[in-house]
Amino acid sequence: MSIDGRQQGPDGDRTDPNVLPAEGLADEHPDERRQGPVVLRRSRMGESSTTDQRLLDSRGPTDWVHTDPWRVLRIQAEFVEGFGALAEVPHATTVFGSARTPRDHEEYSQGMRLGSALAGTGCAVITGGGPGTMEAVNRGASEAGGLSIGLGIELPFEQGLNPWVDLGVNFRYFFTRKTMFVKYAQAFVCLPGGFGTMDELFESLTLVQTKKVTKFPVVMFGRSYWQGLYDWIRDTMHASGKIGDQELGLLHLTDDVDDAVRVVQEAYAAWDATH
Repeated sequence: MSIDGRQQGPDGDRTDPNVLPAEGLADEHPDERRQGPVVLRRSRMGESSTTDQRLLDSRGPTDWVHTDPWRVLRIQAEFVEGFGALAEVPHATTVFGSARTPRDHEEYSQGMRLGSALAGTGCAVITGGGPGTMEAVNRGASEAGGLSIGLGIELPFEQGLNPWVDLGVNFRYFFTRKTMFVKYAQAFVCLPGGFGTMDELFESLTLVQTKKVTKFPVVMFGRSYWQGLYDWIRDTMHASGKIGDQELGLLHLTDDVDDAVRVVQEAYAAWDATH
């Protein structure tokens, strides 16, 4: 080896510093090429360009923007944008609900009342930023002078953030968006909704159960909608020992806005006492 660290061939010629020759038997330590932390061996060694070259060379195909390593940077950027936008949010409640609720439906009116009541306590509301129940909650909070936050998601069948979002962030990836729902809230309220709401309900419960997040309540708002599910959780899951008393106690079923806000305020008080 020369003093500059590059390998020399038998005739003194310097070889590629990124290609390390085998020492001993080939099957014990085959030749390899290193690209930063990545190690390439055997048939994977054929790529001749370097990372810097691919960065600086503007020519060639653009397929690289759709590769998994590039997606990692997009994901990282979404986390950075979300954390930066929401870092100074005060006490907040995340409210889930259907995007399909029409404005003349009672559930829309309930969403507006809930958003307004939460804003009246100095609480920010966080929704998925879409239409329907999400819009209703954002509207109620915004019109009451509260902080109305919407975390949108790129979908083929929904149109951007609703007009009552005061602070909005759009996401490509569901899991990034879900992190923001959880990280900046001290309570969850689930209004009637479909698969998305069910997913968010049970993911929230799982995170609390497994202590991935600080314990906080999950309010199921709307007895006529949620009663059947609540009964099944209690009479089947709990009765068969799949969940315990503590897990069942995470759920609070109500029809009353004041009752839901009371549960949220108790969660804030408990959170403040431990932080």
